[in-house]
Amino acid sequence: MFKVNHTVALLKDLPEKKLCRGDVGTVVLVLSDSKAEVEFIDKKGRTSALAVLDNNDLIVLRLESVSA
Repeated sequence: MFKVNHTVALLKDLPEKKLCRGDVGTVVLVLSDSKAEVEFIDKKGRTSALAVLDNNDLIVLRLESVSA
């Protein structure tokens, strides 16, 4: 399950939103156990897309390494 402010990457192309697999966004709203609203920004810091996505289409990116 995702939390607000998680940094996530998209696992599939979404041509209708002009998003590609690997695009990075931020969870801005958790809608349910299976859906979240994610904001994607461009290089200038402007919102390029805001999308409601299934959690299965996202992966959380970690900023620290995972210890064994």
